[in-house]
Amino acid sequence: MTASHGRVPPGPPRRAALGVLRKLRADRLGLMSEAVGTYGDAVRVAIGPKKLYIFNHPDHAKHVLADNAANYHKGIGYTEAKRALGDGLLTSEGALWKEQRRTIQPVFQHKRIAARADVIVEEALDLVRRLRAHAGADRPADVLSEVTALTLGVLGRTLLEADLGAFDSVGHSFDAVQDQAMFEMETLGLVPQWLPLRGQREFRAARADLQRMVGTLVAQRTANPIESGDDVLTRLIASTAKEADRRVGDRRMRDELVTLLLAGHETTASTVGWTLHLVSQHPEVRQRLHDEAVAVYGDRRPEYADLARLRYTHMVLEEAMRLFPPVWILPRRALEDDEVGGYHVPAGAEVLICPYTLHRHPAYWPEPTRFDPERFDPDKPSGRPRYAHIPFGAGPRFCVGNHLGLMEATFIISTLMRELRLDEVPGFRVTPEPMMSLRLGGGLKLFVRDWTRAARRSAA
Repeated sequence: MTASHGRVPPGPPRRAALGVLRKLRADRLGLMSEAVGTYGDAVRVAIGPKKLYIFNHPDHAKHVLADNAANYHKGIGYTEAKRALGDGLLTSEGALWKEQRRTIQPVFQHKRIAARADVIVEEALDLVRRLRAHAGADRPADVLSEVTALTLGVLGRTLLEADLGAFDSVGHSFDAVQDQAMFEMETLGLVPQWLPLRGQREFRAARADLQRMVGTLVAQRTANPIESGDDVLTRLIASTAKEADRRVGDRRMRDELVTLLLAGHETTASTVGWTLHLVSQHPEVRQRLHDEAVAVYGDRRPEYADLARLRYTHMVLEEAMRLFPPVWILPRRALEDDEVGGYHVPAGAEVLICPYTLHRHPAYWPEPTRFDPERFDPDKPSGRPRYAHIPFGAGPRFCVGNHLGLMEATFIISTLMRELRLDEVPGFRVTPEPMMSLRLGGGLKLFVRDWTRAARRSAA
């Protein structure tokens, strides 16, 4: 829509631009929280020629992400991140994005994902076995590392029908690519890629490593095609084969697979990690999760049909994603003039919807920093607007893998809680690290206890 020049949101004075830039690099979450806390639900920040518009109301999110989504393309950071990630589903626009979405969407259909539930259960039970080896030890286990390996393995088996375990360096390569993508965002793409910076060198090596991985996976699938042909790898091979220039097809294959694997496994690992961190700090929540898992599963192997009965587990996950949403910011760029919440947004403006601050809006979340799964009790009407809670985004670019991610997180949390008690490590600090997803800075180390032994000690 076209809007006449109207009200301009309040915000810091232009002379504060340098301080804003510094904070953008050092404390992005603090910058967003301070902006909405000081100026309200609509904030305008000027950084040189760039104008950032921060909107922090559910109605604003609905308008930008859904109602008028056609007027908003991916914004600040994603243009620069393309230099690292390429044109995958996360960064592409227009006809290319629509084609990518059409190619990948069928792989995430509920029926197909439900049929892969046993793969996730198998991986979750294997995680329990690996962590149980640490039970009773004086040293904590590196839980986040184990969970991240699991989520990458699950993504390989469920979406690609491939074992990624043979690619030992893939985790490090993903980290290097993500670090470079964030560097491009923070520096607005102004640092030449030819400079011999350590990060640049590591990124180039990682990109080459991931290209080799993609080439190996494609060669293996071409030599041994899957009869159903309903996996991502087979569908991408067919889609990119339409490119007249083979080099373009190869680049598309790399970009799409790397983006899918990076975004897919890290968001789920972050969700599980933050949930375990919060639960370790709240013994009463941990006990209820354990009791529910025992009541639903008993001693048998979990099944897809059990998911609907894990009500409290779902509540805990939703509350964890409220406090630490896997997609913490949604940058957009206005293509034409618009009006959001009564404020004029000029064409070319950078618009930020931040789930991290929206999920802590005191008007919709009493005591917003308190961990309280009861907020999501399905039997208690909340009265909150739909767009007050958007951990997977919203609108046409709503996360395509949300169902798989939630199913995976639910199985992981419930199987862990049935078997093991994970205790926080005194003095160990976990800090939010806003990268492509909201990571756990410093990882997550927890003491592992066997529930049976812990119960015997408590009784004694």
